[in-house]
Amino acid sequence: MADNLVSLEGLTLHYGGSQILHGVDLQAALGQVTCVMGTNGVGKTSLLKALSGSHPRSSGTYRLDGEEIGRMSAHALAQRGVAYVPQGREIFPFLTVQENLETGFACLPKDQRHVPDEIFELFPILKEFLGRRGGDLSGGQQQQLAIARALVTRPKLLLLDEPTEGIQPNIIQQIGNVIGHLRDRGDMAIVLVEQFFDFAFGLGDRFLVLERGAVKMSGEAGEIARDDLLAAVSV
Repeated sequence: MADNLVSLEGLTLHYGGSQILHGVDLQAALGQVTCVMGTNGVGKTSLLKALSGSHPRSSGTYRLDGEEIGRMSAHALAQRGVAYVPQGREIFPFLTVQENLETGFACLPKDQRHVPDEIFELFPILKEFLGRRGGDLSGGQQQQLAIARALVTRPKLLLLDEPTEGIQPNIIQQIGNVIGHLRDRGDMAIVLVEQFFDFAFGLGDRFLVLERGAVKMSGEAGEIARDDLLAAVSV
């Protein structure tokens, strides 16, 4: 089994007086995709927010590359190699593609503040549209931009929240190819929240199914039958 870059134990999270996550355990390893699945409202996005530092967890242990993470801010975690692509993409509509990519520089030392050539190898359309405003891109192109902006930060941990939502099939296939390429490089752990079952099942090395904020099923790809996983996700 691959060494875990991320290890969560007993994670809980609240919004005000409402508890959203209940004792969640999760592992994510370099060179693997960990898929978090479940119906709407079960806490998948909240889990990514806890991993990214954009919402504080209430309790539980979070280790990143062997180091226990305390109450660390999203910016501090980004500096340590955590990149979050939120649901809805959240690109800057009035900034150009180039400027959107450069917002990823904020967490990098000065000598790394350039856009790697690999970004345009993975997403060729972005090179053509560098001067175009983000808001003028299609939904699929905005998703590519959001992922590219995250990759500019040279992450060790890439968090993807519903990357196929509302985009056309050819770009879904391209994004799947990019995720597979990043996994196969072996220097990044990927946590993927996804409701498109076949997309997730085709990419996943580990699966975690949430129900009402708690783990309903988890295991390695070879340990969980497709039909069992589909049944767990569909209920």
